[in-house]
Amino acid sequence: MINTTTLNNGVRIVTQRVEHMHTVTTGIWVANGARHESPGKTGVAHFIEHMLFKGTGRRNARQISREIDSIGGVLNAFTGHEYVCYYAKVLAKFLPRAADLLSDIFLQSTFPPDEIERERKVILQEIKMREDSPEEFIHDRFHLNYWKGQSLGLPILGTAETITALSRADILSHKDSRYRPQDIIISAAGNVNHEELVAIMEPLFSSITSTWQQEPSDFKENNSSVINITEREMEQTLICLGARGQCHDHPDRYAQFLLATILGGGMSSRLFQEVREKKGLAYSVYAYLISHADSGATVIYAGTEKANCLEVLDIACGELSRLVSEEVPQDELDSAREQLKGKTLMSLESSDSLMTRLAKNEIYFEEQQTIEDVLANYDAVTSQDILRLSQQLFKKEYLHLEVMGPVADLGFNEDMLKL
Repeated sequence: MINTTTLNNGVRIVTQRVEHMHTVTTGIWVANGARHESPGKTGVAHFIEHMLFKGTGRRNARQISREIDSIGGVLNAFTGHEYVCYYAKVLAKFLPRAADLLSDIFLQSTFPPDEIERERKVILQEIKMREDSPEEFIHDRFHLNYWKGQSLGLPILGTAETITALSRADILSHKDSRYRPQDIIISAAGNVNHEELVAIMEPLFSSITSTWQQEPSDFKENNSSVINITEREMEQTLICLGARGQCHDHPDRYAQFLLATILGGGMSSRLFQEVREKKGLAYSVYAYLISHADSGATVIYAGTEKANCLEVLDIACGELSRLVSEEVPQDELDSAREQLKGKTLMSLESSDSLMTRLAKNEIYFEEQQTIEDVLANYDAVTSQDILRLSQQLFKKEYLHLEVMGPVADLGFNEDMLKL
């Protein structure tokens, strides 16, 4: 059972009750992320995420940590390009305490100056840690260069320069202006009572106001193939080969999910079979989707030895070309379909997954999609749909290649991107 209440100021409270669950996960989401930051303030949304755990008028940072630990719960947060989420997962009987704690940090955080300086150091270390992890950093590089010159390409963590320059006033200004009531979604799933949660949250959230207005998107379509090389001494060479993808609410999104699964979504996928199982060229090879409100990308990732780099790239291009020129056999499509349907149904067994699903439905669709509708949409996709979509997305002029490793002498050029 899914219930939704919209407060007079636009704050939405949406819950899904699953009586047999022992837990409830509650999240406070803001449909405002890294792409909504002001010029020169890259990383401020993520900085705020850190600071909301550093003290309120009622609790200091240690008291916040001890309170969630004392009830055996989990309190955490994450920032994306288009949203930020603060959430708590607790036993159902502790929902009132978790809701009180979440609302306190969200509404009453004090941003102590000494904590800001301490957390600034932590975030600078987080940036360095990510840069020191090639398997993560190459995906950041892909995002930066695929959406080059656009807010979507900017790093969620910010840069050392922008984080160092952010002032307390910058941080408070961003939170005050961007945490708009119409962008706030309180979602909860598990053994939760909707009326109980509304009774707790409505008095606290009904007075929030904001004057900030949404700016138009700066998204521009990528219309030319690009190759970016990051020369780095390391044991492996890493590849991210990207093509166009669809936005979150595109009518072809179910075909896109199936397409990515067939291409590189599991051990039976084409890339895994060709690159790892048949030729042993890589331990890690897969495909994934990036979807935003107005754009997306289909990305192939592989880590391999320098000597095998060009062969892996050739196989990846060959698999894209095959999807463009041949219909997927029915048995392969059916297998991918059952794989995705199974993952969808298994996600219903986790209160945190359900909570996330509720919020993202509100952000990207402004309504709730039933599981029955989702499964029916997977069932409706045909091999002809996959072929048509592949022909739209996988064109040489849309390809973007990101390579990291000791590869300067391999002579990468656009002729290698063959479709």
